[in-house]
Amino acid sequence: MKLEKYLFGEILQSFRQYKNLTVEELAEGICTVDELISFEKERSYPTIDVLYKFSKKLDMELTYFFDIASKTTVHYPNAVIQLIEKFKRDRNYEAISNIIQQEEDSPLFTQKSLKQYLMWHQGICYHHLDGDSDKAFDTLSKAIALTNPKRVSLTEREIEILTSIGLIFYDTKNYRSAVTIFLEALNNIENLPHVLNMKGKLRILFGLSQAYTKLDMYEESLSYCYKGLNLCINEELLYLLNEFHYQIGHNYVQMGEVEKGKHYLDECLHLLTLEKKTKLLSIMESEIAKLLKS
Repeated sequence: MKLEKYLFGEILQSFRQYKNLTVEELAEGICTVDELISFEKERSYPTIDVLYKFSKKLDMELTYFFDIASKTTVHYPNAVIQLIEKFKRDRNYEAISNIIQQEEDSPLFTQKSLKQYLMWHQGICYHHLDGDSDKAFDTLSKAIALTNPKRVSLTEREIEILTSIGLIFYDTKNYRSAVTIFLEALNNIENLPHVLNMKGKLRILFGLSQAYTKLDMYEESLSYCYKGLNLCINEELLYLLNEFHYQIGHNYVQMGEVEKGKHYLDECLHLLTLEKKTKLLSIMESEIAKLLKS
């Protein structure tokens, strides 16, 4: 997300000078000096995560950048959500937790859906940062109950939170409970009249395929793998495409159909090569070598 022009450069420069920081000192660890100069002169504008880093270094609230500039078209809670989503993709749960602590008592987040969003990610942080799955389950369940106490006819957001519960069951090796939750999530999402973000359904299908594989239920896993694979193709999505190929290959190898499995494993590596995901490619090559050796 880019920030629109709203006297941002003047605000940033004035705060930098107020804190007695040189351009080099503020830019260090965040951006290049040339980029900071460009921001201050309003030749270009930072992304929300870069702005967040500026606010931390300047020891000021991120909201101030938005509050002080009445001409801004950026909605602050949406900016915070996009920042959390960015950190979630990076698996930076500590940064997410810090944001939640700053915003949970903010009057801007009293709206039920926004409060639910923070609770959802707080639950995720309890699991990944504290290793407290019980507290995570409790927080995530309360997040769903905030808008749907009876947990029926779930919305897309509520299904995403339910999927997070399933993922934590999977992480803690409670695979049967994970399957139960994923099936509940799948049933709900398939009953929706329209799905805005098909990635949510793909996450559920992949979660089911992984959990069934762990339970040595390879045929069941394959059925959800193929559903996910077909969904990727029909929706023209790369999201989880290589993962479904790997899971299919893994299942066939475990079932003794090694050559069939190798075909899908090779496709997984091919996709990673095309996407130039070199780090993940190296990891998967090692995993596939161990799988075939066993």
